[in-house]
Amino acid sequence: MSREKTQEPIINEISELPVDQAKWVTLKRIDYTDQVGKQRTWEVATRKTRGKAGVDAVAMGNVLLHPSRPASTMVVIQYRPPLDSYTVEWPAGLVDAEETVEQAAIREFKEETGYDCKVLSISPLQAADPGMSDANMQLVMVEVQLKEGDEEPEQRLDDGEHIQRVVVPLGELYDRLVEYSKTDRMIVAAKLFHFAAGMHFAQTQKYF
Repeated sequence: MSREKTQEPIINEISELPVDQAKWVTLKRIDYTDQVGKQRTWEVATRKTRGKAGVDAVAMGNVLLHPSRPASTMVVIQYRPPLDSYTVEWPAGLVDAEETVEQAAIREFKEETGYDCKVLSISPLQAADPGMSDANMQLVMVEVQLKEGDEEPEQRLDDGEHIQRVVVPLGELYDRLVEYSKTDRMIVAAKLFHFAAGMHFAQTQKYF
């Protein structure tokens, strides 16, 4: 259920968190031998929630098809405390313990956008932030078929989730994300921007 915003989020305090008190992530040290035989160490953040699928999270690249409007995609805007900023992202979420990646994508997309979707493709396993974490993810491309007169469906948000939905024509996605990135307290998520930048590059490059 969507909730009206009554104020801007405020960080009240940032403090050290003992690892044994962390619910979602933990910190580990890796001792390894590098390519020339030297002993080294690495600090790594790891999720505690990885389930049977072996995949931490899914992001849903999506295409909305409407009979009288250009092909579009839905991005979501939400406040992210680690950045103290709003992020512009594709819908995404964690894979539950007993879920498949496809099941997680359909569920998360329904929760965040309100729409049912059809899965088009699932990417190979991807590293999310390999310099800092062993977190992984898969990109699931989905399609939504809309009809004339369809009303925007209600979201199914968890407590604490405040997610704004924005529909952007695919042909305008790169320019819109660049504009978002100029907005105070707003950051575009890397996965989404890389996709848009790839589309833009394919349309403007002179190499092939």
